[in-house]
Amino acid sequence: MAEIWFYHLMRQPLERVLPPLLEKSIERGWRAVVQAGSEERMRVLDDHLWTYSEESFLAHGTPGDGDPELQPVYLTTSGENPNGAKIRFFVDGAHVDTSGSYNRTILIFDGNDEDRLTEARSQWKRLKVEGHALQYWQQNENGGWEKKA
Repeated sequence: MAEIWFYHLMRQPLERVLPPLLEKSIERGWRAVVQAGSEERMRVLDDHLWTYSEESFLAHGTPGDGDPELQPVYLTTSGENPNGAKIRFFVDGAHVDTSGSYNRTILIFDGNDEDRLTEARSQWKRLKVEGHALQYWQQNENGGWEKKA
């Protein structure tokens, strides 16, 4: 059973946090899938991953790009895993699905958005009842991560 980690954003938006997490995943030799809660949000992340840094970009693809099996990072709104990812990120309200075979599953949510916070709490309770190994990380004042559970 995969580890499921919750990342509670407090100081920085998803756009600042996601690229470094994806870079760390790739450094580990893991391909990644990012499942967004909507097509619009997926398109925003698609644009952002090409331009988030002046020094680099994150090679990635979406369902419309072709050759998904070659992509180190794949953005989607569905449960597909065409690139053989070992880590899956659920963002912007995407519902955590534990049916895939991942080394790690990560839910990233904005703690300043009451609806997202409520959704995350609900998912935590459901996944805990299902017997999954959960970890909870919260952003500190400096933007770093502190393990809370």
